[in-house]
Amino acid sequence: MYQLSREVSVLERQIFDFLGYQWAPILANFIHIIIVILGLFGTIQYRPRYITGYAVWLVLWVTWNVFVICFYLEAGDLSKETDLILTFNISMHRSWWMENGPGCTVTSVTPAPDWAPEDHRYITVSGCLLEYQYIEVAHSSLQIFLALAGFIYACYVVKCITEEEDSFDFIGGFDSYGYQGPQKTSHLQLQPMYIANSVLYAVQAKKPRQSLQNEYAF
Repeated sequence: MYQLSREVSVLERQIFDFLGYQWAPILANFIHIIIVILGLFGTIQYRPRYITGYAVWLVLWVTWNVFVICFYLEAGDLSKETDLILTFNISMHRSWWMENGPGCTVTSVTPAPDWAPEDHRYITVSGCLLEYQYIEVAHSSLQIFLALAGFIYACYVVKCITEEEDSFDFIGGFDSYGYQGPQKTSHLQLQPMYIANSVLYAVQAKKPRQSLQNEYAF
């Protein structure tokens, strides 16, 4: 359920970023969707490496959303009106919510200023119940909250998987059962050769006597 809510929130944000031609957020959202899928796969398949990678990405994801909040609130030297960071400086598009926010009225201004590109229209927006920058801040704040919850959950899952692996290794795994492959048994039975030994002893005992008789013969 948690993973589903994350996917829905990111897809919703991706749609509106596409409508506003915000290329940097589009790229970040796309990477985030892939990492979330890999994290879900690691959780189902008990792959701690995938979950660890997912947790590391969440740290970067929080950092990115903090930057987006600072950008729209114009923290420091950032300016949402003049800086074109989110569009990679290839267009002058703004957030989709700038013209389509709740209660916003868009009025075209003619003639357009000389500095305005020919393929862009010059407009004024008024009457918005909520300014677009605050909508973007709300989106980023939601992502930060979900990312923090996901980071805690990922650490907990990795801890549980690691403990299970350690306990399994402690009892010896499959080696503790002492499994041995089938061994071939020999049906040949060895019997002691007592008779042969006695005969051998007799032969050895007779040899010195024979040698003595030979000596007397000479």
